[in-house]
Amino acid sequence: MSILAIVLIVLAALFVIFFVGGLVANRRHYGAAPAEYARHVAAADQALEQARALDKGWDRRALEDAAWHALAEERPGDSYDTLVVVLVDDRPGVVEDRAELVAAGPAGEARVVLSRHDTGWRAERVH
Repeated sequence: MSILAIVLIVLAALFVIFFVGGLVANRRHYGAAPAEYARHVAAADQALEQARALDKGWDRRALEDAAWHALAEERPGDSYDTLVVVLVDDRPGVVEDRAELVAAGPAGEARVVLSRHDTGWRAERVH
């Protein structure tokens, strides 16, 4: 067997190993356990309460209203049953505040990223 054939076989084997490893890592990342997801939601709820205590603009109702409005505009035919806060990014000032909410229902899941402005919360994107 030539050296070129050996090198090609080794490269093909490495490609397969990295491909399978990537699949396994991806599955672990996106297949997070429900308990881990619940911990993340609880941490986001705690961060929201802390932000609300320091800054009155972090009203859960205002966040949810902005998220439902964004979902109705971006995905008018879809329906969602639940909406949970998954990320609170309370920075100094107002214009850099961000929040992420996840809606779930028969249409699947949708993530809504909100940013805070002087006039209230607005959707940056829905995905």
